[in-house]
Amino acid sequence: LYRGRDYDIEPDASAASYFFGLAAVTGGRIKVTGLTRDALQGDVHFVSALEQMGCSVAWEADGISVQGSSLKGIDIDMNAISDTAQTLAVVAVFADGPTTIRSVGHMRHKETDRISAVVTELRRAGIRAEEFDDGLTVYPGQPQPAEIHTYDDHRMAMSFSLLGLRSPGIRILDPGCTSKTYPEYFTDFERLCRNR
Repeated sequence: LYRGRDYDIEPDASAASYFFGLAAVTGGRIKVTGLTRDALQGDVHFVSALEQMGCSVAWEADGISVQGSSLKGIDIDMNAISDTAQTLAVVAVFADGPTTIRSVGHMRHKETDRISAVVTELRRAGIRAEEFDDGLTVYPGQPQPAEIHTYDDHRMAMSFSLLGLRSPGIRILDPGCTSKTYPEYFTDFERLCRNR
């Protein structure tokens, strides 16, 4: 016998990382409701990486708020939150010094070799980036106009959308690849940017 039940489903912490990154890159403020310190998803701690970079983070009873600020480069082990490493790599472009992301070698075996893809696309936009076996280093810079390849990887498309927030001429090729996890991402992203 089956009985109906109500379940509370928390927001997707990985998807929230792009919006937290938006606040970091623009110096704005964003709050994601329903996502708290007690979340079951490790990626909720992406905001801790942003805090290390200089953002203000408020862990509230009903959600998490991030206030962007001047960003500083960091050296960070992202093994436990590797689905947000691409987002941090793009945010790092706007920091005051290099950012090194470590312990994410397993990202080479996802939809694409994500370490190599991030470095390739940052370089395509004129940003100095270096890869090593289990991570990458991103140096700050001013992105140049570029067509960003997504490698049919939803996280590449969403992460690199942040690059265009402070740099005109960034075009994401195959934005539809976000349909795997967040089909309305670019609609929501555009609406949020329009209302800043």
